[in-house]
This record gives sequence, C-alpha cells and structure tokens, in this order.
Amino acid sequence: QVQLVESGGGLVQAGGSLRLSCAASGLTFSSYRMAWFRQAPGQEHEFVAAISLGGITTYYADSVKGRFTIFRDDAKNTVYLQMNNLKPEDTAVYCCAASVYTTSYFYLPSRYSTWGQGTQVTVSS
Repeated sequence: QVQLVESGGGLVQAGGSLRLSCAASGLTFSSYRMAWFRQAPGQEHEFVAAISLGGITTYYADSVKGRFTIFRDDAKNTVYLQMNNLKPEDTAVYCCAASVYTTSYFYLPSRYSTWGQGTQVTVSS
C-alpha cells in the first residue's frame, strides 16, 4: 500500500519557521520525484517546491524562493520542507506528492500520482 504521511505543521507567528516532513512507504522512494503543494480554502493546489531524483535539482515557486528549502533523505524515505520567514499568506494545508515522471512539468499537480493527506500550517500576523 503506497502511502505518504505529512507531519510538522502548526501555528506560528509571522517571521517564524517550521519544518515539514513527509514519510513515504510502499514505493521505491528513490525513483520518485517529490514535491510539496499547498491549498488554501477555496483554492486549487498551488505548487511550492519539487526535488529531483537524488536531490540533484530543486525547483521553487517564486513566492517561496529564498525562504523555503526542499530536501530529501532517501535512506529514510522522507522529503522535507524547511520554511523560514513565514508570512500570513503562507497559511494553507501543505501536501506532499510523488511522481514517476522525472522530467518537466514539475509544477503541475496532474503529474503526481500519489498524495498525502496534508498538514495545516497557520501563520499569524
């Protein structure tokens, strides 16, 4: 059974930091491109960050570039999102996703076949 489980969300003041984790099971983790998306109430999934096989290449949305860092530990089947200098507009449910497509269109939700349930991040002003 393929499963992605996120953790690490919570309530933080603007300017604070959080680290999200996404633990994978039931798949060959090292063969998947991994990504983080977020979804605010009434909105569609918004691309946040992605990381290629082996962590060689990372991609970020302009809105988080310089503040967020995505990294992976293939030995632990886990991908992380370090979020610094958080802003109220970062408030959303953050979901990790796995894709067998390892090239192009990393920002499209439709390219990801496996999703976690998400973890809530709330940033107060």
